[in-house]
Amino acid sequence: MQSLLSRESVKVTLVVNTGSRRGQDALRWSEEMLRSAGIDDIESHAVHSGDELLATLDKVSEQKPDLLFIGGGDGSVSAAAARFGGTDVVLAVLPLGTANDFARTLELDQDPRTAARQMLEGKVINVDIGKANGHTFLNVASFGLSVAVTDALDPRLKKVIGPAAYPVATLAAYRHHDPFTARLEFPEGDHDDLELDDLLQVAVGNGRHYGGGNKISPTASLDDDLLDVYAIVRGRMRDHVSIARLLKSGHFIEHDQVHHFTTRAVRITTEEPMPINLDGEIATSTPADFTFESSALHVAVPIRSRAGRLDGPPPQVP
Repeated sequence: MQSLLSRESVKVTLVVNTGSRRGQDALRWSEEMLRSAGIDDIESHAVHSGDELLATLDKVSEQKPDLLFIGGGDGSVSAAAARFGGTDVVLAVLPLGTANDFARTLELDQDPRTAARQMLEGKVINVDIGKANGHTFLNVASFGLSVAVTDALDPRLKKVIGPAAYPVATLAAYRHHDPFTARLEFPEGDHDDLELDDLLQVAVGNGRHYGGGNKISPTASLDDDLLDVYAIVRGRMRDHVSIARLLKSGHFIEHDQVHHFTTRAVRITTEEPMPINLDGEIATSTPADFTFESSALHVAVPIRSRAGRLDGPPPQVP
């Protein structure tokens, strides 16, 4: 098996979101690390806003690097996946955000320096890309309480306490949540259509982790050609306390107040349009069609990662 380090004349692009939680000095040390690993053809970009990130990724996509290091949070990584899914570019994730859930799913170390070394010495796998009304997500698409949590997240608090900011924001959002009704339709006929009332949240998972290390389900995978759908009924406070205790393991899907399905596609409608959170970014709204692109993205992972099927050695560069 060949590592990324063993390739010669590799064209590498480094894009770092300096507005992410740990992005301030990451561009400098990551460039130094790549050069010390023997990679000389490096083009670096520091971005400071979401608009600048998108414009930079558009520019990079025209240059077609062999390897793209993307430094930032899950939103930055999803933006890169939207542009490089279906291409030969290998994506390498520097976990510089608050939750870093895609990096967790890839079994990368949460320290970005260690993660960089793991990927350079690692392997390449293929993973699925989720789609919500055509918009890309890697981890989870959700609406209801999760959108209110995103609104309640204080960027300053995220920088100070990291993933612990999520339960703080969740508690604040829960106090003001209004229940809703959703209709789920399964176009491939693998489940009966149904309507659910008095809901707290609906989520459609493509990956394994979300919300700072919670599991979408115990069996969720990035390359299983399935979406994990769950809907949480509002219930009583003690129900949510018991559900919360099971979020890290993913076994909350077995709770009486949770409906869970695996499917290849689902269409979800609500009485009024509701905004949908895609990997931490509000990008679309209901009604929404959720699908996936199978094995569409090449990603670098640690040699012992179990995140997906082996895509084989990275392609040789002429």
